[in-house]
Amino acid sequence: MNLIKQYKTIIIHRHVRPDPDALGSQGGLAFLIKDNFSDKNVYIVGEESDSLKFLIQMDQIDDAVYKNALVIVCDTANRERISDERYSCGAHLVKIDHHPVVDSYGEPEWVNTESSSTSEMLCSIYRSHPEFTLSKEAARLLYAGIVGDTGRFQYSNVTADTFLAAAELVRLPFNRQAFFAQLYERSLEQTRLNGYVLEQFTLTEEGVGYVKLTQEVIRSYHLTSSDASALVNCFSNVAHIKAWVLFSEEGEVIRARIRSKAPAINQLAAKYHGGGHPMASGATVASWEEADLLIADLRALCAQ
Repeated sequence: MNLIKQYKTIIIHRHVRPDPDALGSQGGLAFLIKDNFSDKNVYIVGEESDSLKFLIQMDQIDDAVYKNALVIVCDTANRERISDERYSCGAHLVKIDHHPVVDSYGEPEWVNTESSSTSEMLCSIYRSHPEFTLSKEAARLLYAGIVGDTGRFQYSNVTADTFLAAAELVRLPFNRQAFFAQLYERSLEQTRLNGYVLEQFTLTEEGVGYVKLTQEVIRSYHLTSSDASALVNCFSNVAHIKAWVLFSEEGEVIRARIRSKAPAINQLAAKYHGGGHPMASGATVASWEEADLLIADLRALCAQ
């Protein structure tokens, strides 16, 4: 908090293709600062996510705003994945993250891999400063981040501290029912593509599930690659599945969303130009032939 006191302008970034924790920690921190330091100019930047605009929308700022500004990057393990390259244009850079360190940057670099989410980490700031106030908007966003990265408190990254943080947040009067309804809402087109994925995915003898969605298929449902990727968990509850990957073609590259119940997959994701959590990662391949190599590596990992 000493750095925040020193700077008049704070600009908060997060990773590309944001998920609820990226937006929740970014927006939650912004509101936490505004709630307790009313004299600060606080901005959040990065590309928009159409499906998550209900959480928060980004600010549009000029390059000049970065002069003498404190820049904080949330939920991003490496500089390559920071949304909006102007993060390096500020006077000072801070990193707040819960992923394993891939790229060391920022001073300080606050990384806690034992935390379920970056949003949970930020809750600890509020909980350790009894003089701070917390608005319902800050609570809603931080809660969204925790829910997103724990799969509604189902994943193994959930600890007693996770529940304590969530309990603190739900004391605030935000509408949890409306939040859950919006978070898990699917368009009619996504629902129909969901049916296609369930029909077409493959399950190997090693317990690897995968499906390949070409641009032609995605466009036939009037959707984008981002819309398709949101369906990554739609076949996760199939018996005997250990790990799974959904490939969605996007322009000149193919995005791979990888999830696991057993083997750690973040090192595999790093091999294919990605990264993330041991049980949830993302990667990028240049061709369907390279996608097959990723599948082969994932099968070998599950066979171990």
